[in-house]
Amino acid sequence: MFTRHILSKVQRTNRIPKCNKSTSSWKFPELNAKLLCDSIDQEKIEENILRRKGVGNIKLVRELTNQLERKQTGTEDFEALRTQLAQELLKIPNRTHPDVFDYGDKPKLVKLVNDKRTFTDTPLEFSQIAKKLKMVRTEHLGNVSGSRSYYILGELAELEQALLDYFVHELIQSGFEFVSVPDILPRTVIERCGMTTKGDRNQVYTLDSKLHEPDLCLSGTSEMALAGYLAGETFKEADLPKKLAALSRCYRAEISSTAEERGIFRVHEFTKVEMFVVTAPETSDGALEEIRTWEEEKFKALGLHFQVLDMPPHELGAQAYRKYDIEAWMPGRGMYGEISSCSNCTDYQSRRLDIKYERKDGKLDYVHTLNGTACAIPRLLIALVENGQNQKGFIELPDIIQDYMRGKRSISKQKSIPELKLIKNKK
Repeated sequence: MFTRHILSKVQRTNRIPKCNKSTSSWKFPELNAKLLCDSIDQEKIEENILRRKGVGNIKLVRELTNQLERKQTGTEDFEALRTQLAQELLKIPNRTHPDVFDYGDKPKLVKLVNDKRTFTDTPLEFSQIAKKLKMVRTEHLGNVSGSRSYYILGELAELEQALLDYFVHELIQSGFEFVSVPDILPRTVIERCGMTTKGDRNQVYTLDSKLHEPDLCLSGTSEMALAGYLAGETFKEADLPKKLAALSRCYRAEISSTAEERGIFRVHEFTKVEMFVVTAPETSDGALEEIRTWEEEKFKALGLHFQVLDMPPHELGAQAYRKYDIEAWMPGRGMYGEISSCSNCTDYQSRRLDIKYERKDGKLDYVHTLNGTACAIPRLLIALVENGQNQKGFIELPDIIQDYMRGKRSISKQKSIPELKLIKNKK
């Protein structure tokens, strides 16, 4: 049977150094012994993995544990089993909030915000509007970065910047500390945040280790850079919550063949403003609701109709304990599209990155980490353009954004787009 004694052998050295030290020296993290060792929880862990459609295998963990108990410490066989067991333990996903556990495969609708806008004529889809107003280029980009790339032009590019400025301003006003983060991260940081970097389901771009420093990846979200920034830190309880925000470029090797996700809906790189919050364990549930409420207020102020969803287990990834999605109504597409989300990752990331806090009684414990999307381009542009179209063919801008657009109230037809032709390189 799996015991705390065995787990202590696996995580013999568990201290993770600060980020200014090489991640190659990072040791095995101090995992939750109570969760993984108590025999009463083994069936729950197995069911949790199944509900979340995860890759963890608690039966294999038990088999390796039994083998390890029969091996002599320090031998070659012991070290090999210890390494394999450590790798399997890291695959076990986070717990699932009990309210979410039995949702099945469909999310729970939490609320609808604002009314859908009514149109006299059939509303146009974003790509149709973009073509008429010459706002976006998504075709003939083979000489640049190919499929799922795009250029945003003229006043629509101004709107992109205005949205980013608006959300950054609102976050700073709400007490978030703004941080500029790197877009290239060590593989170790990304994996310890709960993202897969290898295998068929991998969405992470990896740099070529033959040409560059090995084990570096492009960041899929600034959440990972902010989590890595805090690795090895210990906070005072009085200093929590710690609220960080970042604006970064995000890179994801995603593909989709569905008509609904054509154009700039699902792309390989985009700009996003992200929130990252560190709290004491007993306040993390409340912190998630605060993040969700903040997001709802900002999207409501933009005049968007949207639905808030409490996501089912299989949508949580490995790291999230609970996750809300916000989906805006896109009338041209005739569908809701995700524009934001927020998650409570409890101590899943903090244990792997050694982020702790000192309680008032002097004892050390792991913090809980949370994240939320404040603004994600270009999907927010799609929602605003489709909902802002008028009979004159212009795009009406939300009142709250006009100050960030130098007083402009609408977007009209842009200047002509330069023609791009495919250049064939001769060998």
